[in-house]
Amino acid sequence: MALFRKKKNYIPIRPAHKNLPSEGPQVPDDMWAKCPSCKHILYRKDMGDEKVCPNCGYNFRITAWERLKLTVDEKSFDEWDMRLVTKDPLNFPGYLDKLEKAKAATKLDEAVLTGEAMIHGEKIALAIMDSHFIMGSMGTIVGEKITRLFERAIEKKLPVVIFTASGGARMQEGILSLMQMAKISAAVKRHSNAGLFYLTILTDPTTGGVTASFAMEGDIILAEPQALIGFAGRRVIEQTIRQELPEDFQKAEFLLEHGFVDQIVPRMELRQRIFELVQMHTAKGWVDYE
Repeated sequence: MALFRKKKNYIPIRPAHKNLPSEGPQVPDDMWAKCPSCKHILYRKDMGDEKVCPNCGYNFRITAWERLKLTVDEKSFDEWDMRLVTKDPLNFPGYLDKLEKAKAATKLDEAVLTGEAMIHGEKIALAIMDSHFIMGSMGTIVGEKITRLFERAIEKKLPVVIFTASGGARMQEGILSLMQMAKISAAVKRHSNAGLFYLTILTDPTTGGVTASFAMEGDIILAEPQALIGFAGRRVIEQTIRQELPEDFQKAEFLLEHGFVDQIVPRMELRQRIFELVQMHTAKGWVDYE
């Protein structure tokens, strides 16, 4: 119909973006952020490298590399098992493409970064999960890397420190993903039997099979303020038990009150607290129970 035909002499009301004049101040897209907790609009530089809301203390989600920089001594990190990659055991449609996009976005080979590092000179075996890599989901390679971390820590007589951040099991790997819960838990037990210290730090979010296994198996369990921690989702639980849950349900503060977490530590204090706990629990040296 003539009514909908594009006129040959059509001129856009606004010129294309690339032809806009460059005069005047240019505002970067990532200059501002909205705090999910207090809803304040924040100037990103005010949050510092720790990315903590200056208004309410909410800890924004950070990458594994950012966490590493905040936590360990400079140039002390030696990465382990960096070449382990999944073989897509279920031939899940689009899974390999999703993995490649996640690798490009995070500069990681998988959802967990593992290796040996030092904090104020104290050697530790370290794992940092990254929620930016397919929501930190636990697939076969995540399970293998964390299991190897514990096994190598036993050989080297090292304490293990793990930062958890996960949406749970990885659906693209089905039952093989769920099997990692038992696999890692067995490695945790062997590490414990060797008389070695295991510290977990629960960050936002820590959910699903990760919460149901190694995240809650630490000798001491720390958490960041307001971190979401739980197994099933809030809505699923409410529909199952047919009750309304408390407003702060599955928050770190709620878990601390009910005995699931030993202490909530602000991100700025975590490095020192980890050092103190590791030093305290390794002061007596190696104990061989075998």
